[in-house]
Amino acid sequence: MRKLTYFIACSIDGFIGGPDGDASFMYPFVDEEFLAFLKAEYPETIATQGRRALGVDDLPNRKYDTVVSGRSSYDVAFKEGITSPYAHLREYVASRSLGESPDPNVEIISDDLVGKVRALKAEDGELGIYLCGGSVIAGRLLDEIDELVIKTYPIVLGTGMPMFGSGFAVSGFTLDGTRVFGNGVMVRTFNRKR
Repeated sequence: MRKLTYFIACSIDGFIGGPDGDASFMYPFVDEEFLAFLKAEYPETIATQGRRALGVDDLPNRKYDTVVSGRSSYDVAFKEGITSPYAHLREYVASRSLGESPDPNVEIISDDLVGKVRALKAEDGELGIYLCGGSVIAGRLLDEIDELVIKTYPIVLGTGMPMFGSGFAVSGFTLDGTRVFGNGVMVRTFNRKR
């Protein structure tokens, strides 16, 4: 069974973006030390355009071969004319309103998101599935998430888009590891209690 990992950046108070979803204020924390960590441990989570700009487009995928994102997360790149933001992965976008895919590498999941993710998890393969965001699909997929990798930036927003857009539900995870960077970023990895 392949793992579904919610790999997400957030503020200290658990928001992944402002009320409008904008998270650009987190970009300054991707400094040289943190970027070296991402390139070494999670290169596939760097969008294709970023990989090309950094000259690391040839880095092999280490943990994931598939990405699932919501429409709002996908729109960040799409508004810039990028139709396949993770061209180095199989891409799925959960959207009831997008209709036809604007790119042959991107498959639209318009219904039964949970069923599709369960089918992806049941596939044979050594690499897992990267849940890119956002809040709404993370809430819908909460019971399917096997691992959390939370990049916490040293800022407080007070309000915004929560990590999980869902109703109240208690879900247990165990801490598997913590890494702290010189700029105050902390990366914590949690595994679901099953």
